[in-house]
Amino acid sequence: MVPDDGTSKACDVWAQDCPEGQKCMPYSGDGDNAWESLKCVDVVPNPDGFGEPCKAIGGPVSGEDTCDKGLMCWDVDVDTGEGVCVFQCTGNPESPSCPDPTFTCNFAADGVLTLCFPPCDPLAQDCPGGDLCIPNPMVLGSFLCVLDASGDEGQAFDGCEFANVCDPGLSCLDPGLAVECDPMSTGCCVPFCDISAPNTCPGQGQECISWYEDIPAPPGLENVGICSLPDA
Repeated sequence: MVPDDGTSKACDVWAQDCPEGQKCMPYSGDGDNAWESLKCVDVVPNPDGFGEPCKAIGGPVSGEDTCDKGLMCWDVDVDTGEGVCVFQCTGNPESPSCPDPTFTCNFAADGVLTLCFPPCDPLAQDCPGGDLCIPNPMVLGSFLCVLDASGDEGQAFDGCEFANVCDPGLSCLDPGLAVECDPMSTGCCVPFCDISAPNTCPGQGQECISWYEDIPAPPGLENVGICSLPDA
């Protein structure tokens, strides 16, 4: 992906193949405030480390920040430009990894945004910065934090095409889990629920079914359920 300004070198975010003193970063090259390109940028003197406060230089999607190589300023406040440094993924698209092995690599923006986030609890929705906690497609039974792309849509029983377009506490799943879902939709936003609590499922005839009916639940996630019709 070649930078449109002609002044910065295109790069590989996985290989981090920029010249010494630079890092490969996602940025918005077409002015639409969404990451879709990659370029080499200078690492600032005395850069911020993982988990430390940081500053996005020139805007949240400029690609330039005060974090060290291998890190990106995330959850940036649009008014102050301040965020926190998070890990970029290592490895490659076929075998992604994270500097902290307890974290999970998350791809977004057609693969130019590759960030590591800690595991999360879909009932608590405990991701930083208002991100969503959704099923991890790469590790069966686990969950990870992703960008919230729901906007005004993504309410319970709304149709969905992508995993991160449902509101917090909902998951884009089979429309057959609720009579309120459009059966012709690719997916439907269905609520998570707590199997140890009284049934709070909003759909007609729905029950709180364990997320882990077929596999052992990871520690701390034993109560995670999904609202579903009993015969779905």
